Amino acid sequence: MTITPARPLWIYGAGHVGRALVNVIAPLPDFNITWIDTAAERFPQTNVTTLVASDPTLVVKHAPADADHLILTYSHEIDFALCHAVLNHAFHSVGLIGSATKWARFRARLAALGHSNAQISRIACPIGDPSLGKHPAEIALGVATAMISTSNRQTKERTA
Repeated sequence: MTITPARPLWIYGAGHVGRALVNVIAPLPDFNITWIDTAAERFPQTNVTTLVASDPTLVVKHAPADADHLILTYSHEIDFALCHAVLNHAFHSVGLIGSATKWARFRARLAALGHSNAQISRIACPIGDPSLGKHPAEIALGVATAMISTSNRQTKERTA
């Protein structure tokens, strides 16, 4: 039996959705979570690695090249800056919380910064399964389900 190492998952934002995501994903053996926020008091007691960063974009360069990134801070400007920083770093996947309107604005702004359409299209927005709803727990379930499905599919492909 081959043991697959946990995938690095970097979650930016410790608000309602971030807390819901960590509650759902942390018990799973598939992921090694690093959780980043601008304020220590936003983090509940947890068993995952937490990082407090006044500028979360500065920690992106420390993420492993195969990390998954989920961006869901309290600020559109921080979210945008994180998208730009992650696109300038190696990554496995990126998910961004947001509406179609937010994503259209971000796509245009990222293109203006010189990112290609192919790069920008690697960011999944919105995250989760819209049919489940917009409650933080519903978003978390949709994201976790998608990530587990991807992880299971990749494990099967590697072992085939």
